[in-house]
Amino acid sequence: MIDVPGERVMVREPLPSDEAPLLELFEACEDWFVAATGLPSGPGDVQSLFYGLPEGADPEDKVLLVLERDGVVSGLVDAVRNHPAPGAVAVGLFLLAPWARGRGLGRALAESLLAHAEGVSLVTASVPPGWRSGECFLERLGFTLGTAAPTAAEVGNRRTGPREGGVRRAELRPVR
Repeated sequence: MIDVPGERVMVREPLPSDEAPLLELFEACEDWFVAATGLPSGPGDVQSLFYGLPEGADPEDKVLLVLERDGVVSGLVDAVRNHPAPGAVAVGLFLLAPWARGRGLGRALAESLLAHAEGVSLVTASVPPGWRSGECFLERLGFTLGTAAPTAAEVGNRRTGPREGGVRRAELRPVR
């Protein structure tokens, strides 16, 4: 359990029984998928969470965390430690169900990720240009946002989709 005032929240690693709730989360977050990739999510997106890695990354460095609110899967973070360099963490996917946004749950999930990746010197993330809620969230966490970049082969720790546009890269250098 983690402390979010007025909420019963748990952050944990996903279980095999989470496949259906994760599909529901992905469907609920269609707004993000369309903004980020140009397409809604598909069933293969959930399965790829468990094995998708950027080139050269070690499977042991994959971090998946599920956020549950009152027993309902409400968020997810997919990240890779030691990518793009030793001591760094690349966030490839950070989702919160629309009804869970703006309640402090995203911050709790981000803090849990950093706790799972202790000793981190750099956290990288990306946000679709114009996705104001994501841009504001990253800024509140202390990230520095770059300007929109053209489409790249990889975004965070995942490959880009065929209709995907550029992203704004973000960096956070945690204070030690």
